[in-house]
Amino acid sequence: MTYDLVIRGGTIVDGLGGEPFVGDVAVRDGVIASVGAVEGDAAREIDATDLLVTPGFVDLHTHYDGQAIWSDRMTPSSAHGVTTAVMGNCGVGFAPCRPEDHDTLVDVMAGVEDIPGVVMIDGLPWTWETFPEFLDALDSRRRDIDVAAFLPHSPLRVYVMGRRGVDRELPTPEDLAMMRKLAEEAVRAGALGFASSRLTLHKTAGGQPIPSYEAQYEEIEAIARGVDDAGGGLLQFVPDLMAGDYEGALKAVFDVASEVGLPVTFTLAIGNAGPPIHLDALRMVEKANANGGDVTGQIFPRPIGLVLGLDLSGNPFVMYPSYREIADLPLADRVAEMRKPEVRERILNDKPANDGHPLMFAAQAWDYMYPLGDPPNYEPAPEDSIGARARARGVSPLEEAYDRLLEDDGHAMLLVTLANFRDGSLDTVAELIRRDDVVLGLGDGGAHYGMICDASFPTYMLTHWVRDRESGRLSIPEVIRELTSVPARVAGLADRGRIALGYKADLNIIDTDALRLHKPVVVSDLPAGGRRLDQTADGYVATIVSGEVIAENGVPTDARPGVLIRGRQPASTA
Repeated sequence: MTYDLVIRGGTIVDGLGGEPFVGDVAVRDGVIASVGAVEGDAAREIDATDLLVTPGFVDLHTHYDGQAIWSDRMTPSSAHGVTTAVMGNCGVGFAPCRPEDHDTLVDVMAGVEDIPGVVMIDGLPWTWETFPEFLDALDSRRRDIDVAAFLPHSPLRVYVMGRRGVDRELPTPEDLAMMRKLAEEAVRAGALGFASSRLTLHKTAGGQPIPSYEAQYEEIEAIARGVDDAGGGLLQFVPDLMAGDYEGALKAVFDVASEVGLPVTFTLAIGNAGPPIHLDALRMVEKANANGGDVTGQIFPRPIGLVLGLDLSGNPFVMYPSYREIADLPLADRVAEMRKPEVRERILNDKPANDGHPLMFAAQAWDYMYPLGDPPNYEPAPEDSIGARARARGVSPLEEAYDRLLEDDGHAMLLVTLANFRDGSLDTVAELIRRDDVVLGLGDGGAHYGMICDASFPTYMLTHWVRDRESGRLSIPEVIRELTSVPARVAGLADRGRIALGYKADLNIIDTDALRLHKPVVVSDLPAGGRRLDQTADGYVATIVSGEVIAENGVPTDARPGVLIRGRQPASTA
């Protein structure tokens, strides 16, 4: 028997939670052809002795809508074992869109996902108008990993309603009928489903709520029925986490899902303090699923927050007029200015202006802010916070933050833990990860280029949660299952996420002893020279997509086997 690839003697983790076992994996024509003791030759063999062999990871929540057009590498995700990325989340994206609305969608994406407008203007060819045409544009090129897309709500609303949609007016019956028709068209063309958001913090670059913000039940229902008309798909939803009431925030989409009969996955966050309102969301999930629903909360396995720095989108001084006077200087020149005693005094004694990104209110959350070193610590001790360090030094928190940001010649970073860090730990997150009605996600690859770098979470799962955490660790079979077959099932991609005959040959070969997550770094590889945060890792011996090796020992190859996934995929019958 001849194969394209045989991985020999690895410790196979099947993706379903089964006990790992030593064996071989053979690949032919992009699918797994044999598992166990494999006899026969192969065009290439990889010795995986003492290494893990896992399915490729599936990331349910990314924003590679633009990057998948202008780049053939979906990093950081593909550097962390991800072989399938789902985009179009939060109801934002670039299709459908008429030419006269290009600027509107750029304004939405710039505000919600921190993608500089100039990057999109330079990087998007806008060779599409309809959503099927956008999918064709994605399908016209190959990339390192597979991508799939939701139909996003805000572009759909603007396409149907024009300025009325931007201004969040109520749709007419004719508008609803058209939304339903276009949703059906999108799913028939290959959309995985429909995504929307009602999060208060999701604002345009101009500071306005996004078009989908106040969408009512009737509108969500009409679109969901269009998805159902085409055979079904997943509803992805970001509730208004700032409302302090999950029940009110989730009721409309849960009711629609129940009425139409579609699965739902939604953003689930844990407050750092105060009443545990996430428990209300879980009770709603339990009730919906007990009544025949298919609902999952999507949890991020690290603190949800921001990375601050002098070379990033935010820092504690971005709203200070005295800092803004030097903010446009090159980093080295700005650091030199900030080290002058008179400049330091002027900035520290200034008062912030009232404008700026809505998330910048968190840029002075001193007791939830921590230095982010190398390797980065995403579960720091309370005494390491900027507030605690300032009290220990007898200085103001602003002074402590100022001094820390000047370290490493201004390349130092601070982590702000806005959510998921209840009582200063990730213990509550651990409880949720173990639930069957909660799925890992929210990596946000392709977005928040100057604010976060969360697409590295698969590596964090395998380092912190499996190996390094002092208590409450998870097993390798548990974590691999949560990174593979569970998100694949939620997305409706039943052809991947496990090592078994006939399944897609998306695989990782991992040296768990060598796994190490590096500190994020700033790179300037976006269109128009735009900068973004990137994050790499050691320990990935090989990442394989459809049987082709796309990276070895952290170095990308020339292989570009990644394709657009059109719609839900059936399981193997081999």
